Amino acid sequence: MSHLDRLRAVFRMALNLPPDADVDGLEYRAIPQWDSLAHMALIAAMEDEFSVMIDTDEMIDMSSFAKAAGLLEKHGIGAAAL
Repeated sequence: MSHLDRLRAVFRMALNLPPDADVDGLEYRAIPQWDSLAHMALIAAMEDEFSVMIDTDEMIDMSSFAKAAGLLEKHGIGAAAL
């Protein structure tokens, strides 16, 4: 499973979305499920899945699936461009 597929699975799980939900274009607060509480759960799930520590500035900046993929790349996780 690619890093992006793993990230998609993390988004779906943390935001309680269906297994086939398209998350690639998802942005913070674009859907009711992605509120501030879910954002923290999503950060924690990403940290667990990819064994990274995401700092506060990164948490604030991570406002979309694409930014999350870029954040993983910054942390050395081979997430390819969307």
